[in-house]
Amino acid sequence: MAIQAILFDLDGTLLDRDASLVPFARDQYDRFPQLQGVSQDAFVGKFVTLDCHGNVWKDKVYQQLLEDFGIQGLTWQALLDDYLASFQRHCIGFPNMKSVLAELKDSGIRMVLVSNGYGQFQYDNFMALGVSHLFDAVLISEWEGLRKPDPAIFKLALSKLGVEAGEALFVGDHPDHDIRASRELGMRAVWKQNDAQVELGTVVEADASIEDFTELLDHVREWNKQ
Repeated sequence: MAIQAILFDLDGTLLDRDASLVPFARDQYDRFPQLQGVSQDAFVGKFVTLDCHGNVWKDKVYQQLLEDFGIQGLTWQALLDDYLASFQRHCIGFPNMKSVLAELKDSGIRMVLVSNGYGQFQYDNFMALGVSHLFDAVLISEWEGLRKPDPAIFKLALSKLGVEAGEALFVGDHPDHDIRASRELGMRAVWKQNDAQVELGTVVEADASIEDFTELLDHVREWNKQ
């Protein structure tokens, strides 16, 4: 079947979270005088390490930061609230993402975002990328009461687009939540490679893998010739 719709993950797929985190951390450091008893580089480096490519909840990250640096007069909740309110200002998309999504839209392919996370926070980050006008729907786990890899959130996305699983493609970076789960429903899946998984030598059973978004166009064109 030809690809008629594409479901996209957000973090690590459309949003280059690692590239966005460093400028955010530097900005946060500059805005909180209580942090400036340590060097900016030390704060940012520790933040990135503890964040572990977004795999550690930020409340834990901030609690550990304050403890490790012995910072007084500032709560982890204040830093977390600032993160939730301010991270969107630093969101960076992957190279060629916008142009590829625009070309897919022009070709008649429908698109939906399927993301785990806090509703307003993820929505604000998505909006900051400047591609929301290209999408037909946005599904975020907190708002839907469903979370990847639950098949129900994928089925909801397919129903919103009016397509069958065999007509859809999922693009994501998580081997289990994105790739395995979507393939088990009968979708094709493209793995957006990330440094953390590559460094670990993770074996991802996807229909294709991409480093750059331009490769996604090539795969879709090839599949739609068949």
